[in-house]
Amino acid sequence: MDYKKAGVDIEAGYKSVELMKEHIKKTMREEVLTNIGGFSGAFSLDKFKNMEHPTLVSGTDGVGTKLKLAFIMDKHDTIGIDCVAMCVNDIACAGGEPLFFLDYIACGKNFPEKIATIVSGVADGCAQSDAALIGGETAEMPGFYPEDEYDLAGFAVGIVDQKDLITGQNIKAGDVLVGIASSGVHSNGFSLVRKVFDMTKESLDTYYDELGKTLGEALLAPTKIYVKALRSVKEAGVTIKGCSHITGGGFYENIPRMLPDGVRAVVKKDSYEVPAIFKLMAAKGNIEEEMMYNTYNMGIGMMLAVDAADVDKTVAALKAVGEDAFVVGSVEDGEKGVTLC
Repeated sequence: MDYKKAGVDIEAGYKSVELMKEHIKKTMREEVLTNIGGFSGAFSLDKFKNMEHPTLVSGTDGVGTKLKLAFIMDKHDTIGIDCVAMCVNDIACAGGEPLFFLDYIACGKNFPEKIATIVSGVADGCAQSDAALIGGETAEMPGFYPEDEYDLAGFAVGIVDQKDLITGQNIKAGDVLVGIASSGVHSNGFSLVRKVFDMTKESLDTYYDELGKTLGEALLAPTKIYVKALRSVKEAGVTIKGCSHITGGGFYENIPRMLPDGVRAVVKKDSYEVPAIFKLMAAKGNIEEEMMYNTYNMGIGMMLAVDAADVDKTVAALKAVGEDAFVVGSVEDGEKGVTLC
């Protein structure tokens, strides 16, 4: 008996690392001090020593049951973008710039080419957010995961000068809410998605006119990364007073997270066009509107609160970097929460 007969192929692990190196290379930053394959990743902070109060911000998350669609479709090259997005968007929400990222892949069997494909997506997400992919772990766990399945999670660290932290504490009545469009369902609510639609290859390969693509393509579209979008707003001279990453819990849970006590967000549902995938899901699943807004991003992946005088500059800065942005509501005095009207 040996380790390979027990189900763990060490040589496959070595091959995976070699195959992923070409993807990791494109994420490197000058601050990275170590090479892939060591026991840890080192990152120099010398570049940030001129900050008054350099503050580290971090985020960790996974992709959730969206992975089930990747298994069915046998498409693994974008799911890594989702993993990075879920972490770095939270960092950007606090005003931070992502510095580096680490991934964790647990699988029933290490197929090196598949692992490298997953990591190619992680590297793409890191490139989109200017984060270096400085390490990770691939755990082969036979008997724990089916051979053709895996889990994917990640961890990111960013930095911000303390004075530039986005805390929401200065949000007041009269401030305006600007929403940045999502790329689709992102990476939340897929347990419900999988109840609404048949999770078969045939179902996911079905083309829908209203989507302009197959169901699988619409659902597997990678989560949008907002790091550069928020940076563009800051560089335009706008102070982002509050920022909400619309993830699990939708509007009702996430928007109040950026609000101080004593104010309420009022969102106008007709201020933008809800994407077709959400309309299709609601109709097919007979899901009430309130539940949709309590589960999904409904086409708005990031919500900003800015001073009314900064609205035009904010929208212009976002459009300049290719983002669709909408004035979706305002902040009013009242009990902390959100009103959709």
